Amino acid sequence: MKKLVWVTGGICLAAVGLARPVWTQESLSIGVAGIDAQRLHELPYNLIGRKIAIGQVEIGRPGKFGLDKAVSKQPAIAPAGVFLRNGAAKANTNIDPHAQNVASIMISDRKTLAGIAPGARLYSTAVGSVKYAGQPEECLSAQSTANRNSGDVRAINFSFGETLERDPRPEARLDGNSLLTRCLDWSSRVHDVLYVIAGNQGKGGIPIPTDNYNGMNIAFSSRQDGIFRKVDVTNLSAAGGGVKGRLRGREMNLGTRQSISLVAPGNRVYALNPDAKVKEVTGTSFAAPHVTATVALLQEYGDKQIKMASAPISLEKGDKTIASRPPFQGGLGGSTRNWSLDARRHQVMKAVLLNSADKVQDAGDGLRLGMSKTIIDKQNRNWVDSDAYRQPKVSLNSEIGAGQLNAFRAYEQFKAGQWQSWQPVPAMGWNYRQLKANSAEDYVLAAPLKQGSYVAITLVWERLVELRDKNQNGSFDVGEDFRDRGLNNLDLYLLNADSNAAASNICTSTSEVDSIEHIFCPVPTTGSYKIRVQFRQQVNQPSQPYAIAWWTVPAQ
Repeated sequence: MKKLVWVTGGICLAAVGLARPVWTQESLSIGVAGIDAQRLHELPYNLIGRKIAIGQVEIGRPGKFGLDKAVSKQPAIAPAGVFLRNGAAKANTNIDPHAQNVASIMISDRKTLAGIAPGARLYSTAVGSVKYAGQPEECLSAQSTANRNSGDVRAINFSFGETLERDPRPEARLDGNSLLTRCLDWSSRVHDVLYVIAGNQGKGGIPIPTDNYNGMNIAFSSRQDGIFRKVDVTNLSAAGGGVKGRLRGREMNLGTRQSISLVAPGNRVYALNPDAKVKEVTGTSFAAPHVTATVALLQEYGDKQIKMASAPISLEKGDKTIASRPPFQGGLGGSTRNWSLDARRHQVMKAVLLNSADKVQDAGDGLRLGMSKTIIDKQNRNWVDSDAYRQPKVSLNSEIGAGQLNAFRAYEQFKAGQWQSWQPVPAMGWNYRQLKANSAEDYVLAAPLKQGSYVAITLVWERLVELRDKNQNGSFDVGEDFRDRGLNNLDLYLLNADSNAAASNICTSTSEVDSIEHIFCPVPTTGSYKIRVQFRQQVNQPSQPYAIAWWTVPAQ
């Protein structure tokens, strides 16, 4: 019989005592039954996260060969660096099987049980014993991780958190104001890193920092008919007024702000222990690293495109260079697309991952954007059954978020390239820009959209959090705090290109409390459309950076 145990320091349930787990490549969470990342490892894509740095912060850390005796002589997991808070790790201390399991999902290079990004450089930081560490030490650990790899870490995985009972604030609530939550929102902007947080599972879970604005919170799915597609029953549910009211502010965000960004596989997935033995694990702890490691795959591709876009092109005849021109800067008729350093921005990654998520399976005609799975909540309802579909002021589904991570679709969304609003834009693309208060930016779609086809558009921006830097050294130190400057309010619309009228009520997203606007709606009639980003209300700075991603179906 399997024995279910809580693993200290992580949001997870781990099944132990398995003799010989049996799996096929297709049934793995990184395969077609899950996030479809395995395809990106193969030709012609050949993406494994090479040279891309990602981070991990937990109570403990994975073992490192050559430093720790507990690690197998033939390790499948080789972190680029292991640390204790802001210093070097000590040999044979703070090694945690939970952290090892999480790391293996990201970077295992075992052929029979490969991680999502086996080529990535993982920097793992242990906070240390909770007896001697709290939110200040956890913030210090996050900051030091973000500064690794010469300050170029693209995403950081948090498969742990803090309880409200340990928060020193009187009557502490999930209102975005704990020190650790403010720290991550500050760090995401200052260090340009995407924080991926294991979503709270409720019933005495560890919810801080799931009330962040600038990162992503991940729920976990279980298999139905062999496919990861259903939100697991142990995820915290917002359904039902009594449960919602009882837990609101305690294990769910205070007010109407949504908690979950994405779903990823997390029920009975396979991971590796320090001794290299396979373990079957369950929980949001193991959903989050699917997202973190996918960032590494996308960023490897993006860095290749940036390098190609920045290289001058020479036209040669014989041994002579007869002409030299700068790289092509894009255009609807061009053979290459715009690529700039904006591709590395964490806001772009967040928009791309959210916009490419699976919601409702495509019927084979492409009208539902080629989505591969229908994702359902605990009541067997899909995204279009939710208030997020019907109500413009609700940007994401309370259980499903924007849908389930699909790494291959995220690659397709990212590959579409960056497109600016001063020219007609193609059916797919993304952009990073700044918008002034009380103004709007329109993206006119070059081709008419097909009636009955779906449009997916995601807009993300950030809460402004500043460091109260007592010693003016530019870094967080224990004893310092953060200032919340609030969230500017942006809205998102799909409009008829000629009349400026909204395509339909459900083709708008106007949340007043979230840092995400998201549209998933059918096109009412074949015709020309445009996407509008509106800076509705200024709360802090008069200029707001944002990232946007869109996926549409042009009429043939």
